Amino acid sequence: MNFRRGRQREEPEINFIPMIDLLLVILIFLMVTTTYSKFAEMKINLPSAQGDTSQQVATPITVAVAASGEMEVAGRKLAAGDKAGLQTQLRDAAAGKKDPVVVVNADAKATHQAVVSVMEAARAAGLLQLTFATQNTTP
Repeated sequence: MNFRRGRQREEPEINFIPMIDLLLVILIFLMVTTTYSKFAEMKINLPSAQGDTSQQVATPITVAVAASGEMEVAGRKLAAGDKAGLQTQLRDAAAGKKDPVVVVNADAKATHQAVVSVMEAARAAGLLQLTFATQNTTP
C-alpha cells in the first residue's frame, strides 16, 4: 500500500531574504557607530641638532634645497623638480674628485619629496656618500 502515491516530497529551501535584511541592519549600525580617526598635524621645526661638527676628509659637494623646491648645486641654481638637471650637475661637480660626499642643506620648510629627489639624483649619479647639514641650537 502506497499512501503517498501522488505526493512528492518538497525539497527544503533556505530563505535568504531575512538574512540579507539582518546583514543590512548590521552594516548600517557599523557605519553609523564607526569613528573615523583623523591624523593630528604636528607642528615641527626641522632641522636642528646638537653635537660636534664632524671632520670631513672627503671632498664635499653642497646641494641647497629651498623651501620652494628650488635647488642649488655647487653655486649653480636649478628649477624645482628638475631631476635630470640635478643629476647632471651632481655628476659634473663630482668629476675628478676623490670620494665626494654630497652635503644636503635643506631648508626647514622644504618638502621631503625635494630632499628625496636629491638623494635619488645622487644615487643615479654614482655618489653613494650622502649627509645632511643641520644648524646647532644654542641654549
